[in-house]
Amino acid sequence: MHIEFHDLFESMEAQLKQGDFTQATPETLVELVARLRPKDAYDEEEIQDRLGELIELLITKPHHATILHDYIMLTLANYQQISLYADSSLLGNESFFSELSHRIGNHFLPPLRDQTQLSDLFRLVFCHRYDPVWLDHIDLACWQELMTLIIQPYGRIDLRVQAREQVLNAMMVISYRITALSLDPEFAHAYPDLNEYESPFLIQNREILDFIQRYREYTSEENLRWPPILPDEKQALVMLDQCSDVLSRIKRGTRRSGVSLSLTNILLKMDQCLTRIELLFYLLLDDAIQVQDSLIALLRQLSKTQLDATSIRGLVSANTELLARQVTENASRTGGHYVSTDKQGFVDMYRSAAGAGMIIATMSTLKILAGRLTLAPLSQAFIYSMNYSLGFMLIHILHFTVATKQPAMTAAALAATVQQNIGNRAAQMAELAELTVNIMRTQFVAILGNISIAMPTAFIITSFWQMSTGQPLLSPQKAEYLLHNINPFTSLAIPHAAIAGVCLFLSGLIAGYYDNLAVYRKIGPRMRQQPKLNQWLGAERLDRVAGYIERNLGALAGNFWFGIMLGSVGTIGFILGLPIDIRHIAFSSANFIQGLMCVNGMPDIGLVVVSFLGVMLIGLTNLLVSFGLALFVALRARQVKYEQWRPLLRLLLTHFMTRPSDFFWPPKEDKTTASLEDKSSSHF
Repeated sequence: MHIEFHDLFESMEAQLKQGDFTQATPETLVELVARLRPKDAYDEEEIQDRLGELIELLITKPHHATILHDYIMLTLANYQQISLYADSSLLGNESFFSELSHRIGNHFLPPLRDQTQLSDLFRLVFCHRYDPVWLDHIDLACWQELMTLIIQPYGRIDLRVQAREQVLNAMMVISYRITALSLDPEFAHAYPDLNEYESPFLIQNREILDFIQRYREYTSEENLRWPPILPDEKQALVMLDQCSDVLSRIKRGTRRSGVSLSLTNILLKMDQCLTRIELLFYLLLDDAIQVQDSLIALLRQLSKTQLDATSIRGLVSANTELLARQVTENASRTGGHYVSTDKQGFVDMYRSAAGAGMIIATMSTLKILAGRLTLAPLSQAFIYSMNYSLGFMLIHILHFTVATKQPAMTAAALAATVQQNIGNRAAQMAELAELTVNIMRTQFVAILGNISIAMPTAFIITSFWQMSTGQPLLSPQKAEYLLHNINPFTSLAIPHAAIAGVCLFLSGLIAGYYDNLAVYRKIGPRMRQQPKLNQWLGAERLDRVAGYIERNLGALAGNFWFGIMLGSVGTIGFILGLPIDIRHIAFSSANFIQGLMCVNGMPDIGLVVVSFLGVMLIGLTNLLVSFGLALFVALRARQVKYEQWRPLLRLLLTHFMTRPSDFFWPPKEDKTTASLEDKSSSHF
């Protein structure tokens, strides 16, 4: 591969000879990057070959390196650079919703381009959507060699001084922005210790302004000493490190104290500003390696964010990351309670699920009776929703377990395990495999507990109704309709089960949100100091009630809204004329028995088998959808990038082939960890 660069350097040299800033045009720079851009952004060999051509030319002809340096600096001198350094890829001062509406507007009606801003030139040069990809794939050694050739002492000093002045101004802007963010009441509320001593966020501004003043004196001709003494940057960098430490403490503290969307936005802006100002700092130092590394990092960072300033997905993803972590944090801690590791826990889970099965069978019967009422669609949806909501809340209050509610919790616990062992791959695989086996076994016994009690309870209720009233609970037509709805071959039972899985996932998020709300808004302490509640309940009883609400607000809210979703989806589908509804394994198992008992004559064996198969497939779909979505959110919230699942699947398959009973019954001795660790070490 041979790329021609000589014509570009001739054009650069001609523009430099003009000696006028306005004569430097960006077209040559755009063409240079276009010739370096590979056809395949993921082809590392092509990327290195193209860049190698330019590096070889600059080595063989050192004069070209000086031309390239001066041309770039002369081109930059034509533009205002502060917005690129201080604003690009950083969230603005607007709130999340203001910024979101602004970006949505820009998506449909792009803003006018400002030809005086360097940010516009940057978008013009790196205009291809895959530019960030191939820039990331450039080998670090190639980057450093290219930077060493371009950043050399033979170029024009006046242009370099002017570029550094723009960097200093950008640093000043970012420093003031950090100070302003630290004075926000939400930020002070998250870290009250800042009020007890002088805040590092205020001190950093003073130190950076002092550094900027001394640096300008250092570069000023009239104050230039010999030998020149570069200002000491250590104190300013120390203060920035202290700011980063405080920011880390606040992020860790949100696990205990909760977090709001506005605080999340502030923390994200602060983190971005601290990272950017450190990069700009190192651009001004005499350490060539640090300057090169900072330039590389800045170029890569800007290329990833500058191309699409109206990115709605990026804004939402960045702002919800910390909030999603907090929402799933309580779920990961609660998830441990849904995983049994021994026989006693296995039996306890069965009892808990069995209790829920009795209530679910009763709820199923109440829904059938409510269906006999002649009501408007919305009224019927309200009755169904209250039946579900109050029933699920009762199940939680009585410490029973609905099997399909487990995945949203256990997925978060699984993601937490991935993060805790990150970096130790063998240990990670062993613990993940062990936890997965325990989750599968616990999920199995929970489903068994639900349906093994729900079905006989439904049988007893249906029989009692027929004996006491002399009429079947269901008409034959209604019974056939119920059985049809769980037939996986002739109905939409599986898609409807997937919708129920989405509702289960959403209820898990709602539970995490309200758990976070209870902590962040201090619901318990505020209830304890409410005068009327003290008067009605008394201090001792109110303390117990407040403590219960504080610990269980998320679970109660999640169950309530889950019931609303289950009771309303079918009515919404009816009103909109869409074939949407829900199918839940526990209710389907109860309907399975009730339908068979009320059909005309003896049910056909084929109908029994197909209906039972439908119940099992509905349960499997419920679990897979809710678990998959919950695991996806939990992994994203923890910034876990885990792609290689083959070793884990191999461990699980080996375990199943050697000890299949562990997936359905707790082992007699706790040898799981040791055996899995031995197997994992043999694979790595």
